[in-house]
Amino acid sequence: MERLEISAIKNIPTAFGEVDIMRIVMSLPGVKSVGEASTGFNVRGGSTDQNLILFNEGTLYNPTHLFGFFSAINPDVVKDMELYKSSIPAQYGGRISSVLDINSREGNKKQFKGAVSLGVLTSRLTVEGPLFKEKTSFILGGRTTYSDWILKQLPEKSGYKNGNAGFYDLNATIAHKFNDRSNLYVNGYFSHDRFSFSKEDYYSYQNANASAKWRQLINPTLTSTLTAGYDHYDYSTWDITQESHGYNLSFGINQFYGKSLFTWYPSNEHTVDFGLSSTYYMFSPGKQTPRGENSLLLSDQLQKEKAVESAIFLSEKWEITPDLSIQAGIRYTLFNVLGPREYFLYEKQELPSLANITDTVHRNGGSYKTYHGAEYRISARYEFPNNMSVKIGYNTMRQYLHKLSNTTTISPTDTWKLSDQNIRPQNGSQIAAGIYKNLLHNTLEASIEIYYKTMNNYLDYRSGAELIMNHHIETDVLETKGKAYGAEIMFRKDYGTLNGWVSYTYSRTKLRQKDKRISEPVNNGNWYPADYDKPHEFKLVGNYKFTHRFSFSLNCDYSTGRPITLPVSKYQYANGEYVYYTDRNQNRISDFFRVDTSFNIEPSHHLTLLTHSSISFGIYNLTGRKNTYSIYFQNENGRLKGYKMAIFGVPIPYVSYNIKF
Repeated sequence: MERLEISAIKNIPTAFGEVDIMRIVMSLPGVKSVGEASTGFNVRGGSTDQNLILFNEGTLYNPTHLFGFFSAINPDVVKDMELYKSSIPAQYGGRISSVLDINSREGNKKQFKGAVSLGVLTSRLTVEGPLFKEKTSFILGGRTTYSDWILKQLPEKSGYKNGNAGFYDLNATIAHKFNDRSNLYVNGYFSHDRFSFSKEDYYSYQNANASAKWRQLINPTLTSTLTAGYDHYDYSTWDITQESHGYNLSFGINQFYGKSLFTWYPSNEHTVDFGLSSTYYMFSPGKQTPRGENSLLLSDQLQKEKAVESAIFLSEKWEITPDLSIQAGIRYTLFNVLGPREYFLYEKQELPSLANITDTVHRNGGSYKTYHGAEYRISARYEFPNNMSVKIGYNTMRQYLHKLSNTTTISPTDTWKLSDQNIRPQNGSQIAAGIYKNLLHNTLEASIEIYYKTMNNYLDYRSGAELIMNHHIETDVLETKGKAYGAEIMFRKDYGTLNGWVSYTYSRTKLRQKDKRISEPVNNGNWYPADYDKPHEFKLVGNYKFTHRFSFSLNCDYSTGRPITLPVSKYQYANGEYVYYTDRNQNRISDFFRVDTSFNIEPSHHLTLLTHSSISFGIYNLTGRKNTYSIYFQNENGRLKGYKMAIFGVPIPYVSYNIKF
């Protein structure tokens, strides 16, 4: 588990001077992204939808703003975050790669305080203080952007000069202390994004979460945490570029959940965690209506999807000796697919297709399909007397949700699909081991970790797959196997004049279509690199303090280019011209390299001042490298030409001004 305090990462340089939680996560070993402006991240070979992102126990389906440039979480309200890459505790479930647990902080119970941040593209305001002194506190945070001006700076030929984009988010937390044994926390979060590239199109999406958490010390050996909440995500878009095909399109997720966690300390050597959880899903997979008087499209709506995912878990940590400890747990999940619903049955010996439907089944209500299974978690740690420890862990996971997307990153128009009669849940397992040693009088931590992961029922797509408004999505997806393995080396120093971390990661992620029903599997059924397979990655995050007020920060990122499939020739057949491509993902774009710097001036330490201000000057992409994000092809005078597209191709200076009062 990687734990990061927000105070330790606030000076790390990021795009446009905004402290970005997701960018910090991506700077850790074993965590990758497909490139700049990507909204998702990949952990140890998993896809972007295999990460569970929690904010105050609520699920975030799209964790970024403004094309992925900013995190959806306001850093001023965050207390800490924990990233579990392996040996995931039994209380977590629902994804097979990782868990990112982000927690907001409580407001000040003694006095009113606030903070204002002014940046090139965004501004933030946070206020906090007591409602009832020493008993109840609040914290409110808001953030907005004024980013339209930057689109106006783009050249006319880009096609985006007349576009506009913006976002805002709101956070609220109320914490109440009943007594020394009982506390209540009420959290709320809302975010909204909108953008358009011309007057003929518009996109928007939003997240919303609300939760209440009650923590109680039942007796000196037993504590409980009870949580109930609601999560929402939706997007909508319209396009009238072609008036005859003008459309409105929308998608939405609503879910209600309840969780209970009990921690029991039967003795000094034993810690037992147990509890249960349940989530009720309601998906609106898609609704399309015509837009404009000249649109010839017919209204269409996919069937709503409902399901309940329940789990019970138990784990124990046993300190066998001061040097040796083990932790073992089991989580049993039950997934009930609910009606009303109409679904299709297909020939069992063939892949689902419209040509081999054998029956149509109508379900009025209740559960019509159930998946269930156990997930195992076990880990051990042994400490040597010379400040060195060895750890090993194994866990299995199950995932009942699938993201349908034709991109390698999270897109505002991605849809999510529940497992059902024809689409089975994903499952995976991972074994990991590591050696950790403290050096230089325990000021420097060195670590080496290795891992091997397997994935089953990962959804890949058939050629020409239609992912939006598809009433038979099972006919366009293929269940694919995956494997990932790698090694991570890291040196980390949290305190002192010089602090930060440096890491190197070697990792591979490969997929394979082995279903005998597939007549022409990808790459003839052999293993092929996943879209986010980047074998070598080097990361450096450093901060040097000249004095208590002045510091210099540096961020360096290098990685192998991600795989792509290239056209290599064209041929004539049946009076038509066709393009011949290489095997899938057999080529790569150029390697990625970027350096960011910032100079930070911290607030004055004079206690009598009413306000304290700080300022950061920085340059994002100091070397101006044109890192390739994607490659596209155009037919020019009968010749197919390829072009590289870069997101940031020049150095980008920024300034960020912050005031605390």
